[in-house]
Amino acid sequence: MAAMTVHLDVVSAEEQIFSGRVETLQVTGSEGELGIHPGHAPLITAIKPGMVRLVKQHGDEEVIYVAGGVLEVQPGNVTVLADTAVRAEDLDEQAATDAKRRAEEHIANPGADFNYAEAAQQLAEAIAQLDLIRKLRK
Repeated sequence: MAAMTVHLDVVSAEEQIFSGRVETLQVTGSEGELGIHPGHAPLITAIKPGMVRLVKQHGDEEVIYVAGGVLEVQPGNVTVLADTAVRAEDLDEQAATDAKRRAEEHIANPGADFNYAEAAQQLAEAIAQLDLIRKLRK
């Protein structure tokens, strides 16, 4: 018996990262970890920077980094609308490390045009990327 699947689209402002059938999807929502399976009740929720882990139709896993956005679950269709979405294997550890350092310096030495929320968001995104890069190496 074939596993139940649901159609998933992961899109960012720049491009469509994934479109296809999945068995399950894991994402970090504003309220914590969410597991989405076929037949999940309709839902719209904000998602935090972190990873979207999906199990494709035949059991292959794929991990996509998202820098926050919105998850929408409809009958038969799930959409992740991300501010930024990058396949995990395309993440750049050096760039993420540099971004983390810049954000930390910015927070430590705020200038006149300092925006704490923006700096905190940049720091959260860099940390989430580095966490994901490290997890993938294991």
